[in-house]
Amino acid sequence: MRRRLQRRLGRSLALALALLCCAPAWADAPPTEYQVKAAYLFNFGQFVEWPAQAWSSPAAPFGICVVGSDPFGTMLDDVTRGEALGGRPLQVRRFASASEISGCQILFIGRSESGRIEATLQALQGRSVLTVTDIEGADKYGAMIVLRNDNQHIRMRINLAAARASHLVISSKLLRPAEVVGNDAD
Repeated sequence: MRRRLQRRLGRSLALALALLCCAPAWADAPPTEYQVKAAYLFNFGQFVEWPAQAWSSPAAPFGICVVGSDPFGTMLDDVTRGEALGGRPLQVRRFASASEISGCQILFIGRSESGRIEATLQALQGRSVLTVTDIEGADKYGAMIVLRNDNQHIRMRINLAAARASHLVISSKLLRPAEVVGNDAD
């Protein structure tokens, strides 16, 4: 019963997230996997709290970043154009490697980084960066959110311990539809 409710909530959240920010662009066709994931990245900013030291200055933008090959193309830019989070303008940035990463509050780790996922996550230790990927099993290395395509539905696996270690607080609204791992109650 609880599992079925979680699935329904997950589907509802996914649909709501996609419709909230991207529906006009997708009016003629159903959204693609990466259009939905772009909407998730934008909306994660509304369900996570960052400590003040996550920004280099009070006027610094809210950074949504991608490291490795970028599966989004212009979709992420389209979703975030003209938007702000927490009173900060959104800025999308792309990096070729983990050593270049800066100014990010949310970092999507592309599949091209699967062989370097552990090193990428280690390079971010001690920084309050919400790490998101679609590399299966990355939560075992400390990725905070793993997005999985499960029968045409995007599912979330959230590593709560990894988020807490980076001083991030994830809202229960985001945790409810997700599979939570690394929880003290487990």
